[in-house]
Amino acid sequence: MEKKKVVVGMSGGVDSSVAAWLLQEQGYEVIGVTMQIWQDEDSLQTEENGGCCGLSAVEDARRVAAKLGIPYYVMNFKRDFKEKVINYFMEEYLHGRTPNPCIACNRYVKWESLLKRSLDIGADFIATGHYAQVEQLSNGRFAVRRSVTAQKDQTYALYNLTQEQLSHTLMPVGAYTKGQIRTFAEKLGLLVADKPDSQEICFVPDKDYARFIEENAHVKIPEGNFVWTDGTVIGKHKGIIHYTVGQRRRLGLSMGRPVVVTGIRPDTNEVVIGEEKEVFSQALHACRLNWMAIERPVGEMRFLAKIRYAHEGAMCTVHMTGTDEAECIFDEPVRAVTPGQAVVFYDGDYVAGGGTIL
Repeated sequence: MEKKKVVVGMSGGVDSSVAAWLLQEQGYEVIGVTMQIWQDEDSLQTEENGGCCGLSAVEDARRVAAKLGIPYYVMNFKRDFKEKVINYFMEEYLHGRTPNPCIACNRYVKWESLLKRSLDIGADFIATGHYAQVEQLSNGRFAVRRSVTAQKDQTYALYNLTQEQLSHTLMPVGAYTKGQIRTFAEKLGLLVADKPDSQEICFVPDKDYARFIEENAHVKIPEGNFVWTDGTVIGKHKGIIHYTVGQRRRLGLSMGRPVVVTGIRPDTNEVVIGEEKEVFSQALHACRLNWMAIERPVGEMRFLAKIRYAHEGAMCTVHMTGTDEAECIFDEPVRAVTPGQAVVFYDGDYVAGGGTIL
Protein backbone atom coordinates (compact mmCIF):
# COMPACT_ATOMS: atom_id res chain seq x y z
CA MET A 1 0.00 0.00 0.00
CA GLU A 2 1.38 3.39 -1.00
CA LYS A 3 2.23 5.75 1.85
CA LYS A 4 0.00 8.78 2.21
CA LYS A 5 1.89 12.01 1.56
CA VAL A 6 1.62 14.90 4.03
CA VAL A 7 3.03 18.43 3.86
CA VAL A 8 3.92 19.68 7.33
CA GLY A 9 3.93 23.42 7.88
CA MET A 10 7.20 23.87 9.78
CA SER A 11 7.54 27.12 11.68
CA GLY A 12 10.96 26.36 13.12
CA GLY A 13 9.41 25.75 16.54
CA VAL A 14 9.32 22.62 18.64
CA ASP A 15 5.64 21.79 18.03
CA SER A 16 5.71 21.63 14.23
CA SER A 17 9.10 19.90 14.33
CA VAL A 18 7.76 17.10 16.53
CA ALA A 19 4.59 16.96 14.41
CA ALA A 20 6.75 16.03 11.43
CA TRP A 21 8.46 13.26 13.42
CA LEU A 22 5.17 11.90 14.79
CA LEU A 23 3.78 11.61 11.27
CA GLN A 24 6.93 9.83 10.15
CA GLU A 25 6.40 7.37 13.00
CA GLN A 26 2.82 6.85 11.84
CA GLY A 27 4.03 5.83 8.39
CA TYR A 28 3.36 8.94 6.34
CA GLU A 29 5.64 10.27 3.62
CA VAL A 30 6.51 13.64 5.13
CA ILE A 31 7.53 16.82 3.34
CA GLY A 32 8.54 19.87 5.36
CA VAL A 33 7.49 23.34 4.21
CA THR A 34 8.06 26.75 5.75
CA MET A 35 5.69 29.45 4.59
CA GLN A 36 7.36 32.78 3.97
CA ILE A 37 4.55 35.11 4.84
CA TRP A 38 6.15 38.14 6.34
CA GLN A 39 9.17 40.40 6.05
CA ASP A 40 12.76 39.66 5.22
CA GLU A 41 14.63 40.14 8.48
CA ASP A 42 18.00 41.65 9.12
CA SER A 43 20.30 39.80 11.52
CA LEU A 44 19.18 41.82 14.55
CA GLN A 45 15.50 41.12 13.91
CA THR A 46 16.26 37.45 13.37
CA GLU A 47 17.94 37.29 16.77
CA GLU A 48 15.17 39.20 18.53
CA ASN A 49 12.10 37.69 16.90
CA GLY A 50 12.77 34.02 16.42
CA GLY A 51 9.12 33.80 15.40
CA CYS A 52 7.20 31.75 12.89
CA CYS A 53 7.58 33.94 9.84
CA GLY A 54 11.12 35.10 9.19
CA LEU A 55 14.53 33.88 8.15
CA SER A 56 15.33 32.46 11.59
CA ALA A 57 12.34 30.14 11.28
CA VAL A 58 13.58 28.93 7.91
CA GLU A 59 17.03 28.01 9.24
CA ASP A 60 15.65 26.21 12.30
CA ALA A 61 13.12 24.29 10.20
CA ARG A 62 15.77 23.38 7.62
CA ARG A 63 18.00 21.90 10.33
CA VAL A 64 15.11 19.88 11.78
CA ALA A 65 14.17 18.53 8.33
CA ALA A 66 17.76 17.47 7.73
CA LYS A 67 17.83 15.73 11.12
CA LEU A 68 14.61 13.84 10.28
CA GLY A 69 15.77 13.08 6.74
CA ILE A 70 12.75 14.61 5.01
CA PRO A 71 12.54 16.87 1.93
CA TYR A 72 12.24 20.56 2.83
CA TYR A 73 11.03 23.58 0.88
CA VAL A 74 10.29 27.25 1.44
CA MET A 75 7.12 28.54 -0.20
CA ASN A 76 6.40 32.23 -0.68
CA PHE A 77 2.93 33.32 0.43
CA LYS A 78 3.74 36.98 1.11
CA ARG A 79 1.12 38.32 -1.33
CA ASP A 80 -1.65 36.18 0.18
CA PHE A 81 -0.59 37.16 3.69
CA LYS A 82 -0.62 40.86 2.89
CA GLU A 83 -4.04 40.72 1.21
CA LYS A 84 -5.80 38.36 3.61
CA VAL A 85 -4.18 39.18 6.93
CA ILE A 86 -2.32 42.49 7.08
CA ASN A 87 -4.85 44.51 5.08
CA TYR A 88 -7.72 42.99 7.07
CA PHE A 89 -5.89 43.73 10.35
CA MET A 90 -5.44 47.40 9.45
CA GLU A 91 -8.97 47.89 8.08
CA GLU A 92 -10.57 46.45 11.21
CA TYR A 93 -8.64 48.75 13.54
CA LEU A 94 -9.35 51.77 11.34
CA HIS A 95 -13.07 50.99 11.65
CA GLY A 96 -13.02 50.76 15.43
CA ARG A 97 -12.93 46.96 15.67
CA THR A 98 -10.38 44.64 17.25
CA PRO A 99 -9.30 41.92 14.79
CA ASN A 100 -7.75 38.51 15.34
CA PRO A 101 -5.20 38.16 12.52
CA CYS A 102 -4.18 34.62 13.54
CA ILE A 103 -7.69 33.35 12.72
CA ALA A 104 -7.56 34.98 9.29
CA CYS A 105 -4.06 33.62 8.69
CA ASN A 106 -5.14 30.10 9.61
CA ARG A 107 -8.16 30.07 7.32
CA TYR A 108 -6.86 31.91 4.27
CA VAL A 109 -3.09 31.37 4.27
CA LYS A 110 -1.97 28.43 6.41
CA TRP A 111 -4.86 26.36 5.13
CA GLU A 112 -6.39 27.76 1.95
CA SER A 113 -3.14 28.72 0.22
CA LEU A 114 -0.90 25.98 1.60
CA LEU A 115 -3.50 23.24 1.09
CA LYS A 116 -4.07 24.20 -2.55
CA ARG A 117 -0.37 24.17 -3.32
CA SER A 118 0.14 20.93 -1.39
CA LEU A 119 -2.65 19.14 -3.25
CA ASP A 120 -1.18 20.45 -6.51
CA ILE A 121 2.09 18.65 -5.77
CA GLY A 122 0.35 15.38 -4.97
CA ALA A 123 -0.01 15.54 -1.19
CA ASP A 124 -2.98 13.94 0.54
CA PHE A 125 -2.86 16.04 3.70
CA ILE A 126 -1.34 19.08 5.33
CA ALA A 127 -0.35 19.07 8.98
CA THR A 128 0.55 21.64 11.62
CA GLY A 129 1.84 21.73 15.18
CA HIS A 130 -1.37 23.16 16.63
CA TYR A 131 -2.60 21.85 19.98
CA ALA A 132 -5.89 20.55 18.62
CA GLN A 133 -7.26 17.38 17.08
CA VAL A 134 -9.29 16.72 13.92
CA GLU A 135 -12.02 14.07 13.97
CA GLN A 136 -14.83 12.97 11.69
CA LEU A 137 -18.03 12.76 13.70
CA SER A 138 -20.88 10.26 13.48
CA ASN A 139 -22.88 12.79 11.44
CA GLY A 140 -20.13 12.69 8.80
CA ARG A 141 -18.84 16.19 9.49
CA PHE A 142 -15.27 17.02 10.41
CA ALA A 143 -14.62 19.01 13.56
CA VAL A 144 -11.76 20.33 15.62
CA ARG A 145 -11.54 18.78 19.07
CA ARG A 146 -9.81 20.28 22.09
CA SER A 147 -6.27 19.10 22.71
CA VAL A 148 -5.46 16.93 25.71
CA THR A 149 -3.81 19.90 27.41
CA ALA A 150 -6.18 22.74 28.28
CA GLN A 151 -3.35 25.22 28.91
CA LYS A 152 -2.13 25.01 25.31
CA ASP A 153 -5.42 24.36 23.52
CA GLN A 154 -5.55 26.30 20.22
CA THR A 155 -8.99 25.32 18.92
CA TYR A 156 -10.35 28.88 19.33
CA ALA A 157 -8.17 30.13 16.46
CA LEU A 158 -9.20 27.23 14.20
CA TYR A 159 -13.01 27.58 14.24
CA ASN A 160 -13.07 29.08 10.75
CA LEU A 161 -11.65 26.08 8.86
CA THR A 162 -13.93 24.56 6.22
CA GLN A 163 -15.05 20.96 5.90
CA GLU A 164 -12.87 20.54 2.82
CA GLN A 165 -9.83 21.89 4.66
CA LEU A 166 -10.42 19.71 7.71
CA SER A 167 -10.82 16.58 5.60
CA HIS A 168 -7.21 17.07 4.45
CA THR A 169 -5.76 18.11 7.82
CA LEU A 170 -3.72 16.25 10.43
CA MET A 171 -2.84 17.65 13.88
CA PRO A 172 -0.78 15.01 15.68
CA VAL A 173 0.47 17.29 18.48
CA GLY A 174 -3.02 17.68 19.97
CA ALA A 175 -2.82 14.22 21.53
CA TYR A 176 0.11 15.23 23.77
CA THR A 177 1.02 17.75 26.45
CA LYS A 178 3.63 20.44 25.86
CA GLY A 179 5.98 18.65 28.25
CA GLN A 180 5.68 15.42 26.26
CA ILE A 181 6.38 17.28 22.99
CA ARG A 182 9.54 18.87 24.41
CA THR A 183 10.65 15.46 25.74
CA PHE A 184 10.23 13.93 22.27
CA ALA A 185 12.33 16.77 20.81
CA GLU A 186 15.08 16.30 23.41
CA LYS A 187 15.26 12.54 22.79
CA LEU A 188 15.51 13.19 19.06
CA GLY A 189 18.31 15.67 19.65
CA LEU A 190 16.45 18.56 17.99
CA LEU A 191 18.09 21.93 18.59
CA VAL A 192 14.65 23.54 18.91
CA ALA A 193 13.68 21.39 21.93
CA ASP A 194 14.00 24.35 24.32
CA LYS A 195 13.02 27.09 21.88
CA PRO A 196 10.47 29.43 23.53
CA ASP A 197 6.98 29.71 22.07
CA SER A 198 6.29 32.77 19.92
CA GLN A 199 3.76 34.95 21.71
CA GLU A 200 3.07 38.08 19.73
CA ILE A 201 1.48 38.85 16.38
CA CYS A 202 4.35 37.96 14.08
CA PHE A 203 4.27 41.07 11.93
CA VAL A 204 4.13 43.48 14.92
CA PRO A 205 6.79 42.04 17.25
CA ASP A 206 7.02 45.24 19.32
CA LYS A 207 3.21 45.21 19.89
CA ASP A 208 2.92 48.83 18.71
CA TYR A 209 -0.12 48.24 16.49
CA ALA A 210 -0.85 51.92 16.05
CA ARG A 211 2.62 52.70 14.70
CA PHE A 212 2.43 49.71 12.37
CA ILE A 213 -0.95 50.80 10.99
CA GLU A 214 0.07 54.42 10.46
CA GLU A 215 3.26 53.38 8.65
CA ASN A 216 1.69 50.68 6.48
CA ALA A 217 -1.76 52.16 5.80
CA HIS A 218 -0.08 55.52 5.08
CA VAL A 219 -2.58 57.41 7.19
CA LYS A 220 -2.29 59.74 10.15
CA ILE A 221 -4.79 58.70 12.81
CA PRO A 222 -6.53 61.80 14.17
CA GLU A 223 -7.04 62.52 17.84
CA GLY A 224 -10.62 62.62 19.10
CA ASN A 225 -12.78 62.85 22.18
CA PHE A 226 -13.24 60.54 25.13
CA VAL A 227 -16.94 60.68 25.97
CA TRP A 228 -19.42 59.27 28.43
CA THR A 229 -22.22 57.19 26.90
CA ASP A 230 -24.43 60.32 26.64
CA GLY A 231 -21.78 62.11 24.56
CA THR A 232 -20.36 64.35 27.30
CA VAL A 233 -16.72 65.07 26.44
CA ILE A 234 -14.26 64.17 29.21
CA GLY A 235 -10.90 64.30 27.46
CA LYS A 236 -8.83 63.74 24.33
CA HIS A 237 -7.72 60.36 22.96
CA LYS A 238 -4.72 59.60 20.73
CA GLY A 239 -6.71 57.93 17.94
CA ILE A 240 -9.19 55.06 17.96
CA ILE A 241 -6.64 52.44 16.89
CA HIS A 242 -5.01 52.76 20.33
CA TYR A 243 -8.05 51.38 22.16
CA THR A 244 -10.22 48.29 22.55
CA VAL A 245 -13.37 47.47 24.52
CA GLY A 246 -12.56 46.53 28.11
CA GLN A 247 -9.30 48.52 28.22
CA ARG A 248 -8.52 50.12 31.58
CA ARG A 249 -4.87 51.10 31.30
CA ARG A 250 -3.04 53.75 29.28
CA LEU A 251 -6.13 55.91 28.91
CA GLY A 252 -4.51 59.07 30.28
CA LEU A 253 -7.69 60.04 32.13
CA SER A 254 -7.77 61.25 35.74
CA MET A 255 -11.34 60.58 36.81
CA GLY A 256 -10.71 59.88 40.48
CA ARG A 257 -12.07 56.35 40.05
CA PRO A 258 -11.47 53.39 37.74
CA VAL A 259 -12.98 53.72 34.27
CA VAL A 260 -12.98 51.48 31.22
CA VAL A 261 -13.48 51.66 27.45
CA THR A 262 -17.04 50.52 26.78
CA GLY A 263 -17.24 51.30 23.07
CA ILE A 264 -15.62 52.89 20.01
CA ARG A 265 -17.54 55.14 17.61
CA PRO A 266 -15.53 55.42 14.39
CA ASP A 267 -18.13 57.61 12.65
CA THR A 268 -17.66 60.38 15.21
CA ASN A 269 -14.08 59.42 16.18
CA GLU A 270 -15.12 58.95 19.82
CA VAL A 271 -13.95 56.49 22.46
CA VAL A 272 -16.72 55.80 24.96
CA ILE A 273 -15.80 55.57 28.64
CA GLY A 274 -17.85 54.09 31.46
CA GLU A 275 -17.87 52.25 34.76
CA GLU A 276 -16.68 48.66 35.01
CA LYS A 277 -20.25 47.37 35.31
CA GLU A 278 -21.08 48.92 31.94
CA VAL A 279 -18.64 46.68 30.07
CA PHE A 280 -20.61 43.52 30.90
CA SER A 281 -23.07 42.18 28.31
CA GLN A 282 -25.81 39.56 28.42
CA ALA A 283 -25.88 38.99 24.65
CA LEU A 284 -24.00 39.44 21.40
CA HIS A 285 -24.63 39.14 17.67
CA ALA A 286 -22.18 37.47 15.30
CA CYS A 287 -21.84 37.31 11.52
CA ARG A 288 -19.51 35.63 8.99
CA LEU A 289 -20.43 32.33 10.61
CA ASN A 290 -18.66 29.03 10.03
CA TRP A 291 -20.34 25.88 11.34
CA MET A 292 -18.14 22.90 11.93
CA ALA A 293 -19.51 20.04 14.08
CA ILE A 294 -23.06 20.90 12.96
CA GLU A 295 -24.44 22.10 9.65
CA ARG A 296 -26.17 25.04 11.37
CA PRO A 297 -28.17 25.57 14.57
CA VAL A 298 -31.77 24.36 14.53
CA GLY A 299 -33.97 26.36 16.87
CA GLU A 300 -32.24 27.29 20.11
CA MET A 301 -29.06 25.39 20.92
CA ARG A 302 -26.89 25.36 24.02
CA PHE A 303 -23.14 25.86 23.79
CA LEU A 304 -20.14 27.00 25.77
CA ALA A 305 -18.95 30.21 24.11
CA LYS A 306 -15.47 31.76 24.18
CA ILE A 307 -15.29 35.44 23.22
CA ARG A 308 -11.48 35.68 23.16
CA TYR A 309 -8.55 33.29 23.15
CA ALA A 310 -7.91 33.52 26.91
CA HIS A 311 -11.61 33.45 27.87
CA GLU A 312 -12.47 30.28 29.80
CA GLY A 313 -15.92 30.23 28.22
CA ALA A 314 -19.49 30.82 29.36
CA MET A 315 -22.71 28.89 28.79
CA CYS A 316 -25.16 30.43 26.34
CA THR A 317 -28.16 29.86 24.10
CA VAL A 318 -27.68 30.45 20.36
CA HIS A 319 -30.22 30.89 17.58
CA MET A 320 -29.98 32.09 14.00
CA THR A 321 -31.37 35.56 13.27
CA GLY A 322 -30.58 35.53 9.54
CA THR A 323 -28.84 33.45 6.91
CA ASP A 324 -25.43 34.55 8.22
CA GLU A 325 -26.14 36.05 11.63
CA ALA A 326 -26.75 34.53 15.05
CA GLU A 327 -27.64 35.83 18.50
CA CYS A 328 -25.90 34.45 21.55
CA ILE A 329 -27.55 34.99 24.96
CA PHE A 330 -25.38 34.21 27.96
CA ASP A 331 -26.62 32.70 31.19
CA GLU A 332 -24.59 35.33 33.07
CA PRO A 333 -23.21 38.63 31.72
CA VAL A 334 -19.69 38.41 30.26
CA ARG A 335 -17.01 41.09 30.28
CA ALA A 336 -15.82 43.04 27.24
CA VAL A 337 -17.71 41.65 24.26
CA THR A 338 -15.48 43.17 21.56
CA PRO A 339 -16.56 43.87 17.96
CA GLY A 340 -14.17 42.24 15.51
CA GLN A 341 -13.14 39.43 17.81
CA ALA A 342 -14.36 35.86 17.33
CA VAL A 343 -17.00 34.06 19.35
CA VAL A 344 -16.45 30.30 19.22
CA PHE A 345 -19.12 27.81 20.26
CA TYR A 346 -18.19 24.48 21.85
CA ASP A 347 -20.31 21.36 22.11
CA GLY A 348 -18.38 19.45 24.74
CA ASP A 349 -14.82 19.08 23.47
CA TYR A 350 -15.74 19.88 19.87
CA VAL A 351 -15.95 23.20 18.05
CA ALA A 352 -19.54 23.54 16.87
CA GLY A 353 -18.78 26.75 14.99
CA GLY A 354 -18.19 30.43 15.45
CA GLY A 355 -18.28 33.87 13.91
CA THR A 356 -17.21 37.49 14.11
CA ILE A 357 -18.70 39.62 16.90
CA LEU A 358 -20.71 42.59 15.61
